[in-house]
Amino acid sequence: MLFGTAGNSDSFYAQGYKSTLQAPGWLESLGLTAYEYSFGRGVSVSRETAEKVGEKAAEHHIAVSVHAPYFINLANPDPEKRENSFRYILDAARAARWLGGERVVVHVGAVMKLERAEALRSCADGLKEAYRRIDDAGLSGIRLCPETMGKYSQIGDLRETLELALLDARMLPCVDFAHLHALTGGGLRDEADFARILDTVERMLGPERARQMHIHFSTIEYTPAGEKRHRTFAEEKYGPRFECLAPLLKARGYCGVVICECKGTQAEDAREMRRIWNAL
Repeated sequence: MLFGTAGNSDSFYAQGYKSTLQAPGWLESLGLTAYEYSFGRGVSVSRETAEKVGEKAAEHHIAVSVHAPYFINLANPDPEKRENSFRYILDAARAARWLGGERVVVHVGAVMKLERAEALRSCADGLKEAYRRIDDAGLSGIRLCPETMGKYSQIGDLRETLELALLDARMLPCVDFAHLHALTGGGLRDEADFARILDTVERMLGPERARQMHIHFSTIEYTPAGEKRHRTFAEEKYGPRFECLAPLLKARGYCGVVICECKGTQAEDAREMRRIWNAL
């Protein structure tokens, strides 16, 4: 199992580092092995810079994934905005290839004024089209990872995400346990709660594919509408807690990637997850 960060933590900059080129070496010094490059506000990195980061990641044994722009909404019926969503996904796939990665995390869309089933069908059709364009661009090794979402207004509860992942054998779900915790009103409290999620993933995708899944983990603050903001492990009143998930992942032979999205402390909290894992 690989552990790493979504972007750079506050401590990275506090220690005087400024460039993402320095991130792989810094992460290796902490004993971490993964890094998720966020393109949430758009893919703006040049190929030259991305390839340099990729070289550094390979040098320091860091597995790179990317997060596609947040603007994507494959349920939007507006032709121009839908076309923009395809472009964002393709841009993120190209950047992943430059960085030496293959996993691209995607927020697939929002319900808007559609019926939920209609929005889900539109997202499914959109992912199929996105893969056609990815293949046409010579990027067939890219693994899109539709993410479980934390708000009721978004497409991406657990079952929806798994149904989307079944559209193409290359896809893996990005199971964000904080989002699921928020979506269920704090429903991930003990090992049995986490086991039900893993059971569902394994039943729908098969154990082998489930074991490779992409994982986002942090604590989270939520409201009746769902996710409000990500929190840190030190804020003990917030869940979910990795101590309840790690033994299950270990016992079932999971070997994917765990990316920490804690707010500002993602490196420290990723190390804590790795410590919990290694202690099992």
